[in-house]
Amino acid sequence: MELSLKKPIVFFDLETTGINVVTDRIVEISYLKVFPDGTEEQKTQRINPETPIPPETTAIHGITDDDVKDMPLFKDYARTLSKVLEGSDLGGFNSNKFDIPLLAEEFLRVDVDFDFKKRRFIDVQVIFHKMEKRTLTAAYKFYCNKELEGAHGAAADTKATYEVLKAQLDMYNGVDFVEMDGKKTQPIVNDIEKLSEFSAHNKNVDFAGRIVYNDKGVEVFNFGKYKGKTVEQVFDKDPGYYGWMLNNEFPLYTKKILTQIKLRGMQK
Repeated sequence: MELSLKKPIVFFDLETTGINVVTDRIVEISYLKVFPDGTEEQKTQRINPETPIPPETTAIHGITDDDVKDMPLFKDYARTLSKVLEGSDLGGFNSNKFDIPLLAEEFLRVDVDFDFKKRRFIDVQVIFHKMEKRTLTAAYKFYCNKELEGAHGAAADTKATYEVLKAQLDMYNGVDFVEMDGKKTQPIVNDIEKLSEFSAHNKNVDFAGRIVYNDKGVEVFNFGKYKGKTVEQVFDKDPGYYGWMLNNEFPLYTKKILTQIKLRGMQK
């Protein structure tokens, strides 16, 4: 089933120096931009991460320091990439937890103001795990009945993700509801907004899930000693907590959200 699109969607995959959203860097990005008329645009770009790629990471994606030493730095590619993503929704495999948070960090580090909150996010892994609970290679085999050649290569993974999503729409077409944790959720339908809602893990305020919206739509901490407490209440009762988070290893995007909430509270 082809996607029903009102605006372009960019499926993308990152190969990185590791899996720490805060400290690791991009070494390759591949995207597949799908337009409402069905046309596709695909590109893969390697990036010099300005830091050594650990051997254990190279063993996974096959990219070495020599492969990227002459490639552009992310700061030199960031604005080109932001233009590709502008006006588009975003899709990926495990992208809500990894690719989007890490890309947001990279943009912030080079002062490119890209507003992710204006995008819809489609995480094909979440749909797959809610329905079948497997990996991308298994998902590709399960939904598309194909072997994934070149797994852990950004281009192969990106194309497979797009194909899996279309196959998911075919397979679950007509399903009335999905039962998760004893609750019935809306069925999977060919609509980007509803696919985004279905593939969301929870109501994150920041991409790392350190801050989430509660049932009243208010930002609350989702970790530590203040878990469940509203951010504004914590800042009011424990002003030093804001400074503690800014000075510790939290994602830049999380710190950006905290600062926005802090400033908002000061204006009341």
